[in-house]
Order: sequence, then structure tokens, then C-alpha cells
Amino acid sequence: MYNVNINRRKFLTGAAATLAFSTLGARGIDIINPARPVRVGLIGTGWYGKSDLFRLMQVVPCDVVALCDVDKNMLNGAIKLVSERSKSGKSPKGYGDYRKMLAENQFDIILIGTPDHWHALQMIDAVKAGAHVYVQKPISVDVMEGEAMIAAARKYKRVVQVGTQRKSTPHLIDVKKNIIETGMLGKVSQVDICCYYHMRANGNPPVQQVPDFFDYEMWTGPAPLRPYDGLPHTRWWRTFMEYGNGIMGDMCIHMLDTVRWMLKLGWPKKVSSRGGIFVDKDGKSNIADTQTAIFEFDDLNVVWEHRSWGTPADPEYPWAFTLYGDKGTLKGSTMQADFIPVDEKGKKIHKDVVYEKEKYPEDLKEKDIELNAAPATRLHMLDFLRAIDDSKLPVADIADAHISTASCILANISMKLGRPMVYDQQKMEVVNDPEATALLKRQYRSPWMHPEV
Repeated sequence: MYNVNINRRKFLTGAAATLAFSTLGARGIDIINPARPVRVGLIGTGWYGKSDLFRLMQVVPCDVVALCDVDKNMLNGAIKLVSERSKSGKSPKGYGDYRKMLAENQFDIILIGTPDHWHALQMIDAVKAGAHVYVQKPISVDVMEGEAMIAAARKYKRVVQVGTQRKSTPHLIDVKKNIIETGMLGKVSQVDICCYYHMRANGNPPVQQVPDFFDYEMWTGPAPLRPYDGLPHTRWWRTFMEYGNGIMGDMCIHMLDTVRWMLKLGWPKKVSSRGGIFVDKDGKSNIADTQTAIFEFDDLNVVWEHRSWGTPADPEYPWAFTLYGDKGTLKGSTMQADFIPVDEKGKKIHKDVVYEKEKYPEDLKEKDIELNAAPATRLHMLDFLRAIDDSKLPVADIADAHISTASCILANISMKLGRPMVYDQQKMEVVNDPEATALLKRQYRSPWMHPEV
């Protein structure tokens, strides 16, 4: 596999090193001290695209070659921030079309932080261009995109890490190793996962003229072209099924993926879901404000629930998972974890999120940073780099992330059609359901072509 021209050395120090070494193997991470900095490009310079780039820049010397965004104002702002953070002070080149960026430059790594409807085409084009890819979750907006992404990663022999960084979250790694794997929960036969954030950006902004600095045609790409009603950045685009899979695709994937990783689960045997717009009916949003889904595994149901209204079931765990075992219960989130034993004489265990404010004081000055997620993203980037260096699969490999993404998409199809889904990955079809199988592949807007497996 392609190598990033690395001279090896042990890069991590202190507690983070101990955690990373114990997590990723006794040998530790032979991390990167390149003869030249890693050549990096970013597609999508919004909130999380920049955040991912800055975390990568914190753990390995980077030559940020180019940035791409269809919003010239956002692009220029990102170029300025990157040049300020770069040790060389070099400003990356700016592009409005990612295809031109890939064609005119050589990259070791491409980061993708665009809206969900762009992930598949951009990841596939990036690996074709010879780059390893870090792509945000969910990997795709339909199941067949995900299958094509796996095929491309394997064909071009590139590492593709997905931003499901709960797998690299220190306190969750801790409870997986020291509570779940030691058998303290006993047999787990029920899991609840949930999100009760009021994150559905409902509203009725008027149709307006597209500003000169924004290429709305390119932003829309293969998705349906909605009438322009304001910049879609941050949460507005997520409120439409045209560009993603609602709160199910945005938030359930994280918790389902975390549970699958913790309990070593593969594909669910069956997926069913019910829900709709039950409360917030006044705005333009067409994603469900209320939804329940059941992911069935052997002797285990994983049950998802989201509401973008009302109060959370547990105010301490508004976006979380709960593993119910016959010996104890484990609740976990991005912020904390709690083990409650069945035996009243047993010891309760509490774990808090790990911050690295002293080690990375620049985090405190970064606009809109998720401080609680920064250490996890750094470890996720280190795992990505190790996988490139060692020609191995990363912890959040594209094939595994496809299971979590596709399961959430199948839940939405189940909600739409009102019946359970059983997906046969070998045949790439929903068993005995041609209508559902047809929904595994979205119609692309011309002239964009849906990737083939």
C-alpha cells in the first residue's frame, strides 16, 4: 500500500500515550515523523471540516496543500486560519470544485467535511487520485453508495477512516475494556440508544437570490435542487431528507456504531422503524421529529428513540446508550459513563470525559470547537495514520461504518414503507422486497452519475 514516506518514532507522551498504546496494541503507534510533511487537502471548510483538519495538524506535521469550498467567504476564512496555524505560515490554495483540486495536486490525505449527499462521490474520487481519506459520517445517503465506497477503497488500496470517533473516545475505551470485556455486565440482551436534542432546524425562510460568493449549483451536486432559501450551512441542510437521513442518519449512527463496536456486533438481522413529523409541523423541515427503530441481533435488540421536542428521558444522558446486562447496567455518552451493578453491594463506577486543555491550549481559542470531542478526534487521526503506515484497516474502517450507516438508512426505509427490512449484503437487496430494494439507490440529479459497485 502507498506509504507516506515516514521515518518512525514514538510520538505520543504521557497519559495519552498509555491509552493509545493499550488500545492499539502492545507495540504502540509508530507514528509519523516524515522526511516531508504529510500533504493534506480538505473538501468542505465548514465547522467540522476545519475541526478535523486542525486535529490532524496537532498530531502530525502537515503541508496543507489546498482547501475546497463552494462558499468563497468560508473558503477564504479557512485559508486565513490554516495559514495562521501552519508553522511555515504558508497559505493553501483555494478551489471551488474538488475535482479540479484533485487533478492539479498530489495528496497523501484528503479530509471530507461536506454535507452527507457529497460523501460518496468525493471519497471515491479521492482514492482514485491516490489519497487516503478521512470522511465524516454518515458515509452515504443511500445503501448502494456505501457499497461502492467500500469497493473503491479496496480496489485502489487506500485507507478510509470514518469520523465515528466514539471508538477513539478515552472514557468509552476505558469502560469497554474494564467493564464490558471483563464481564461485569454479564449477558447483555437489551440496549437503548437515544437522542433528545432539539436539533431540527425547522423554519420558513423565504426564497431568495443566491449570493455571488456561493455556488449553489455545485453545493447541491447530485441532490435535488431545492429553491434557494438561505445559506444551508450548519444545521439548515440537515433538516431536509434531500441531503441526508435526518436525525437517524446524523445521530443514531454514532450510538449504534458505538454499541456495535463495544459488543462486537455485525449486521442486524432485521431493522424496523416507526415515526414521522408528530409535533413540529409548521416549518419546511421534512425529517422526522419523532422516531423509534429496532435493530435486531441474536438474543439482543438495540432500540433507538429520538424526539426533537420535549424533555430527555434522563437529563444526564440526552444523547446516549444504555447496555442492560443481567449483572449490571452501563450508561454512556460523549461526556461520561456510569456502571450500576445489579447487586446492591457492588461498586458503582463513574467515568468522565477526558479533556486536554493544558496539552493543547490552542483548543481554547478555536471558534465552535467541541472540546469534549477533540481528544477523541486526535486519537482517531493517530489511528488513521497508523493504519496508513502499517497497511492495516483503521478502527473505523469504511466497511464497518457502512454497516452502521446502512442500518440507519434501512430504518428510514422501514418507516417509509411500514414494514421490517432484512438486508442481504451479498445480493445487495432487501430480502423478498423489490420496492424496498429500489430505495437502496437514490436518483441522482443530472449530469451527476451514481457510483457503481
